[in-house]
Amino acid sequence: MSTHDQFTAAFWDERYRTSEKLWSGEPNAVLVQEAAGLTPGTALDVGSGEGGDAVWLATRGWHVTAIDVSEVGLSRVEARAAADGVADRVTTTVVDLLHDDVPGSYDLVTAHFMQLWTAVRPTIFAGLAGAVAPGGRLLLVGHDPEGMPEEFAHHHPPEFFATAEQLVAELGDALDGWTIEVAERRARTGVQPDGRPAFLSDAVLRARRPT
Repeated sequence: MSTHDQFTAAFWDERYRTSEKLWSGEPNAVLVQEAAGLTPGTALDVGSGEGGDAVWLATRGWHVTAIDVSEVGLSRVEARAAADGVADRVTTTVVDLLHDDVPGSYDLVTAHFMQLWTAVRPTIFAGLAGAVAPGGRLLLVGHDPEGMPEEFAHHHPPEFFATAEQLVAELGDALDGWTIEVAERRARTGVQPDGRPAFLSDAVLRARRPT
């Protein structure tokens, strides 16, 4: 299997089917840090997984469209939203960003750890920027290549990782006139597969589209 096979619906549907729960269920830490103070509106949660971020946003008043390549994963998002009493504020849509356009326009577009190779990353992230409504925000978070422990780096080739400054440069004209509110490396503590702590760095980009 090639690295790029990991972006297909077949790969992720099978991965979800072989595990009752892949992710912690908690929202990503940077989303909490960056969105907690925002006025709720409409949000697009990209690569929604099992819904930790989408449900967190919905419980805070956002109307969320959760997109993912995996129909199996999105069924878990729906179940989680129903269990948490926010099913009326979470809509799921299967989207393959390698082939499909980004649907709609939103006050917040957020994507976490969607590690993409250099040939497609600028185009896909520019498409996400295009889905931000006037006055809205784009939040991109990934593993920072300059702060990654060696034991984590083997999951993808180096071209799958970019600093926040590199993301700004790659997006180029897609952010013309925008306000770059945050573009930085941010440290956090994670957990290795054996339970030991892992000290990680995230590339965090938050930008606001002009009104």
